[in-house]
Amino acid sequence: MKFNPAIHHRKSIRLKNYDYSQAGLYFITVCTENRYCLFGQIANDSMILNDAGNMIAGQWNELNNRFPSIALHEYVVMPNHFHGIIELVGAIPCGCPEFVAYQGQPQGIAPTVGDVMGAFKSLSTNEYIQNVKQNNWQPFAGKLWQRNYYEHIIRNEEEYLKIAEYIQNNPLKWGEDTYHVKS
Repeated sequence: MKFNPAIHHRKSIRLKNYDYSQAGLYFITVCTENRYCLFGQIANDSMILNDAGNMIAGQWNELNNRFPSIALHEYVVMPNHFHGIIELVGAIPCGCPEFVAYQGQPQGIAPTVGDVMGAFKSLSTNEYIQNVKQNNWQPFAGKLWQRNYYEHIIRNEEEYLKIAEYIQNNPLKWGEDTYHVKS
């Protein structure tokens, strides 16, 4: 069905007129569709990753190879969601031989947060599907990830430190976590 603003009241959660390719730090949260716990479990206040959770962590860490102009900071894979901090450092100069453009993106153009998250969600979904077929991972209905993701622009060092601590301590607070679906 084609998007119709009269009946589809989809509101953007992005900041209006903000350039999401500009250098800066961004706190990202993305949830599995229907918040299914597919990536492991919390035991003794620690996240125990299953094979799928290890794959998610691996895909996150591989983003530096796909996007040389980003830096990855704190992150945590939770049973049904992911938190991470992405730093966009700027555009790669044109003619840089080690830079491989992402999906035809011209050299010298900095990726946006959306480019990075789109790649992360797509690559992890494809690998998850492959492992459902080959290694009997728990299947999912429809999509692996929810349609969108939450992002927050980190504005100063104090905010960065609070968010980094939140990410590190997320497994400790799983029982109160807003993304925790209680059975």
